[in-house]
Amino acid sequence: MDRLVPQGEFTAYLLVAVAALAVSALAVMIHYEGLHALAKYYVRRPPQRSRRAILKIMFSLVGLHVLEIWCFGVAYWSLLKVPGVGSIQGERVGGTLFDAVYLSATTFSTLGIGDLAPVGAIRMVSGMEALMGLLLITWSASFTFLEMSRFWSPRSQE
Repeated sequence: MDRLVPQGEFTAYLLVAVAALAVSALAVMIHYEGLHALAKYYVRRPPQRSRRAILKIMFSLVGLHVLEIWCFGVAYWSLLKVPGVGSIQGERVGGTLFDAVYLSATTFSTLGIGDLAPVGAIRMVSGMEALMGLLLITWSASFTFLEMSRFWSPRSQE
């Protein structure tokens, strides 16, 4: 077992793995339901006033991503209260919810500024979050492309 996780830390790593999977599943569900609601709303509407519709879609997608970032941020913040799961290291880190959400935003967007970094078992959350961010952002881009092609097709301009 020592090759899988450091000796004596199996419980912490298991807790973090379960939390990472749970928050990832929550983010996917939020995104799915948000895209489903947007699709239902805009499919019924004739493709008129496409500029306004696309802007509403874009701001809605930004809202979904911010909500998902906050979910991961709350997961970091909650896990940091459990002894032995790790910490956030970096310049001016105070262990606040804002620090956790900021780390989440840089991880979700795969920007990875590096001024804050997870240390210990909690790193598993950041790995999953980077994967989820990549998937959910590209899912949003695909959705936006499909909606823009529907709104901006030559048939809809008639």
